[in-house]
Amino acid sequence: MRKSVTALAIGLFLLLGYPGHPQTPGKYNVLFITVDDLRPLLGCYGDTLVKTPNIDKLASRGLLFNRAYCQQAVCAPSRASLLTGKRPETIRIFDLETPVRKAVPDVVTLPQLFKNAGYHTLGMGKIFHHPNPASFSQPEWYFSKALFSPQKAEEIKDLVDSLKASGVDWSDWKNRRRGPAFEAPEVPDSLLMDGELAVRAMEQLRQLKKGAEAGTPFFLALGFLKPHLPFVAPRRYWELYDPARIPPAPNPYLPVGAPAYAQHSSGELRTYDNISKGKAIDAELSRELKHGYLAAVSFVDAQVGLVLDKLQRLGLDKTTIVVLWGDHGFQLGEHNMWCKHNNYEISTRAPLIVSVPGMRHAGQATNGLVEFVDVYPTLADYAGLPVANDLEGISLRPLIEQPRRAWKKAAFSLYPWKIPGVGDGFGYTLRTDRYRLVEWTVPEKGFYEYELYDHQTDTQENKNLAALPAYRPVMERLKKQLHQGWKKALP
Repeated sequence: MRKSVTALAIGLFLLLGYPGHPQTPGKYNVLFITVDDLRPLLGCYGDTLVKTPNIDKLASRGLLFNRAYCQQAVCAPSRASLLTGKRPETIRIFDLETPVRKAVPDVVTLPQLFKNAGYHTLGMGKIFHHPNPASFSQPEWYFSKALFSPQKAEEIKDLVDSLKASGVDWSDWKNRRRGPAFEAPEVPDSLLMDGELAVRAMEQLRQLKKGAEAGTPFFLALGFLKPHLPFVAPRRYWELYDPARIPPAPNPYLPVGAPAYAQHSSGELRTYDNISKGKAIDAELSRELKHGYLAAVSFVDAQVGLVLDKLQRLGLDKTTIVVLWGDHGFQLGEHNMWCKHNNYEISTRAPLIVSVPGMRHAGQATNGLVEFVDVYPTLADYAGLPVANDLEGISLRPLIEQPRRAWKKAAFSLYPWKIPGVGDGFGYTLRTDRYRLVEWTVPEKGFYEYELYDHQTDTQENKNLAALPAYRPVMERLKKQLHQGWKKALP
């Protein structure tokens, strides 16, 4: 009798399908949107200054992850980790130069998994940091526009040509001219890269719909560049913001008690022509840079909106999972740093929104700790696709179904670092519900140094508590948890 009841239950499950989802697994399309350098500076994350109505609308139709963390706060390793479902220390990608196929030639990437299952997969814009043709059903599409307005791009080209003609060694990055760190041109959206991507993506959706109707679902990956430097957005997006109302970073200083080497000199920002290579970035310039970042966020939000509106008009929203994520956070002067390349909360935390047709908890948010390495198994789970048993994340589907359930005990990130006077090492960081622990180490030299931040009393991570006697028991517990690794943190 017991076996017959179990069989009946299984039969009903297969007949009716998973509650709130289409009955046939593998029939979801996937719209996979990544936004470069996007921190959770969005209306849906509670910011009252930024204007992001389209991403906010997506959040109202999906689940917003309040505490999602990248595995390394720089684009190439972060993307490689998410798209392979493996952590940087496993695939050994820590820099911008190492392509996925060089590091792990035989890995099945996320879009490749869908391609192998019969999906039409297409990459447009910046998905991987390097081309990855094995992942896609047709050649990847990349931008034809310049980073700047046509006029500014021509000016920069003329300058570069004249410098090269005069014998400047262009192999030395210090001699290169990248143009200004920001621009507010009077141009249509489509004359800039992300505007071009939105137009092309809408055209592509029309073609993909035909294939989907004929039985071939799609996996469309869109990689928007803004708000990555340079902060170039049409003037109308700059005009959304009053410079006088743009607040500076509340903590433009290294955390009290943190090692000096934990701070970097914002070298990425300083490669742009109108940014000093050595001087401090003053309050006026800081405000202008932040203005540019906000404008770039609103610009890319508008392009995301065009694509999502097209998805809806075509009726594809009813059968398409939409994922939107920023590849890592971004410092806007916090801790006296710009860009990313560190282990603090501002750089490792980034937006993640997942919208599944028919989901029960649309418009809600979860505080569960999640990692970008979890995205791969999540999408595979919803599509009913089997995955290799060596993935290093877990499906977020149970959390999406029950956003308040207990979840991971910690999220893990790292960053390669040179410790002055010691050597090349790593900063490993553990983010628990309450604390952030950072372990700076050069193991072969026996070097270990720590930072500890209590988010219950110090959400901005302004005071390192690692050396305080009162926190010794916490330190010992968190160090043990860090060394036990991610598997021990699973729910």
